[in-house]
Amino acid sequence: MPDAPDTSTAAAAPSERLQELARRYGVAVEYHDWQGRHVHVPASTVVAVLAALDVDADGDDAVEAALVAVDEAPWRRTLPPVVVLRDGRVGEVEVHVPHGETVRCELVREDGRTVPLAQLDRWTEPRTVDGALVGRAVLAVPADTPLGWHELRAWVGDHAGDDAPTATAPLAVTPSRLELPEGVRDGQHWGLMAQLYSVRSRRSWGLGDTADLAELASWSGGLGADFVLVNPLHAAEPVAPMEPSPYLPTTRRFVNPVYIRVEDVRETAYLPSTDRAVLEWAAEELRAASASGALVDRDAVWAAKRSALRTVFEAGRSDAREAAFAAFRAREGQGLADFATWCALADRYGLPSSRWPDAAHDHGSAEQRRLVGEVADGARFHEWLQWVVDEQLEAAQRTATRAGMALGVVHDLAVGVHPVGADTWTLGAALARGITVGAPPDAFNQQGQDWSQPPWRPDRLAELGYAPYRDMVRTVLRHAGGVRVDHVMGLFRLWWVPAGLGPDAGTYVRYDHEAMVGVLALEAHRAGAVVVGEDLGVVEPWVRDHLRERGVLGTSVLWFERTQDGAPLPPERWRELCMATVTTHDLPPTAGYLAGEHIDLRDRLGLLTRPVEEERRVDEADRASVVAQLAERGLVPDDPTERQLVEGLHRLLRASPSRLLGVSLPDAVGERRTQNQPGTHEQYPNWRVPLGDGAGDPVLLEDLPRHPRVRSLLDALLTDHPIR
Repeated sequence: MPDAPDTSTAAAAPSERLQELARRYGVAVEYHDWQGRHVHVPASTVVAVLAALDVDADGDDAVEAALVAVDEAPWRRTLPPVVVLRDGRVGEVEVHVPHGETVRCELVREDGRTVPLAQLDRWTEPRTVDGALVGRAVLAVPADTPLGWHELRAWVGDHAGDDAPTATAPLAVTPSRLELPEGVRDGQHWGLMAQLYSVRSRRSWGLGDTADLAELASWSGGLGADFVLVNPLHAAEPVAPMEPSPYLPTTRRFVNPVYIRVEDVRETAYLPSTDRAVLEWAAEELRAASASGALVDRDAVWAAKRSALRTVFEAGRSDAREAAFAAFRAREGQGLADFATWCALADRYGLPSSRWPDAAHDHGSAEQRRLVGEVADGARFHEWLQWVVDEQLEAAQRTATRAGMALGVVHDLAVGVHPVGADTWTLGAALARGITVGAPPDAFNQQGQDWSQPPWRPDRLAELGYAPYRDMVRTVLRHAGGVRVDHVMGLFRLWWVPAGLGPDAGTYVRYDHEAMVGVLALEAHRAGAVVVGEDLGVVEPWVRDHLRERGVLGTSVLWFERTQDGAPLPPERWRELCMATVTTHDLPPTAGYLAGEHIDLRDRLGLLTRPVEEERRVDEADRASVVAQLAERGLVPDDPTERQLVEGLHRLLRASPSRLLGVSLPDAVGERRTQNQPGTHEQYPNWRVPLGDGAGDPVLLEDLPRHPRVRSLLDALLTDHPIR
């Protein structure tokens, strides 16, 4: 990566040829900000972003050479790296061969059937590449090709009769439209939204776990809920300090074992009484923290659980259980082995990984293989942890559906991963280096955001056949009725921030949204799951149109649903294909929001870019306009209390056509404290606040069925469906 640009030239505009090169790689040279202003991206930013894609654009000669290279790239390959199509349509595949040579191509379907592909009558002028003429043929993929992952095979010229093809490429046929699961195709369906770690019970070890998830699903399912939406459960660091944000995981493919309920591991029941006693003793202090309402301490929880789980692991398993573990390892393959090895290396050498021996980063070397062999036992433990948590998530989903839920558990997919986490070690060049993902300035984060996460490289994802992305989505959906995709606009474009620049100095980079949305829809179809895209913030209008066309639900947050002139949008005009909620985890719970606590907090933390009095005036007017809407509709009495306002806002949701309604669990108990304040790190205890009431007193899972505010809010939401 080049050094940060000199500030004297940072604002220079890119030349026309640099702009053309940027467009060829999907790098934006201009955009409209949250206030509609036209912004031109400085040349320095464009050059830095292209460098992260291994494109040298430093100077006119380099730009010209790069333009030639990108033009010739497809002509240098027989087949494209991957082909992603929609079902029910004739697909087209471009094949490049030496001019005058014949080509034979076939499709090998997932079911093993082989289908020859016919060449379309399309003439393209041959092109000289490296001194030789190269021709292009266009082949047709039949419209009746079934959904799934297939393989293209091509034989060129004299090799047309060989067994081994000249080239191969994956071909994915994806749903033109992802249909809703049968249980939610008609009417409205509600569910709870919970930060699982914050929902503690009297039996959990200081942090909500898989058993608590099953209990929450069973209880709410008995009241008619059709889903429980939880925070991302992605894996974090295996050693302290564990990153508190579930949206900054070390990998999105695997699960954080901190959510394991130790007592529910089958082998725990067979431990010697002395080991069982030690296990119970380790849990006592953590359970006391839950009862006291102390902040969630992931490091303390994981230290105790890890010790207990290591004891269980070393106790061994029956032959049948060992066979089940082996089957899990075989199914997850090299991805699991690599992740577990990274965890074991972190156990031995600590984090960040810059402390590790250089050989640990020399993938494929003999010295690295030696290090991997030395930590093999530790890696096997981490593989076992993934098997255990997978089993417990399967049990939680089974409990949810048996309780009558149409969807069950809906998981959350984070935008990205930690900059020095497992994925950056295991996935290598699939992630861009010297770049982090964020968001440009907007009304709620006026300085912009830098999420410190390395983005997928669009080009490398294609070269890998989207396999890392596909495998991640499969894991998230394996034991789920749905997935919420955080910042779903990232499937279309992401805000890339070059190292050394502020978040307001980045630019957008586009992805192949047909492929990104298509692969997501294919895996959701196979899982029988619903997909909800979090499409808040700066969104190009056509993006929502595309998602709706593909059957991906949007997100409507009551406070943000406004007409063009800023008035509250009547709920009758909200989208049908969406999940409607009153609030989101990046705002205070509704009781706190009604009191303007988000303005006070941002003022205390220095996050405002305009005077606090102006912020309060604008915010109070916005909130007052929504409250007036409640009064006009008779949804609250005169001079309503905070509790009546919260309930009135949830009644308002029922007037929308939205298919899914999400009820924040903190709203149900009167909580006022926010879970996360964007733009902060240590200034606020983000992602560590346990579930509590309006006074901050703890509310444990067992208290929910009898909590007066819970029952009152659900009664208000379900006026047509009284609580059983």
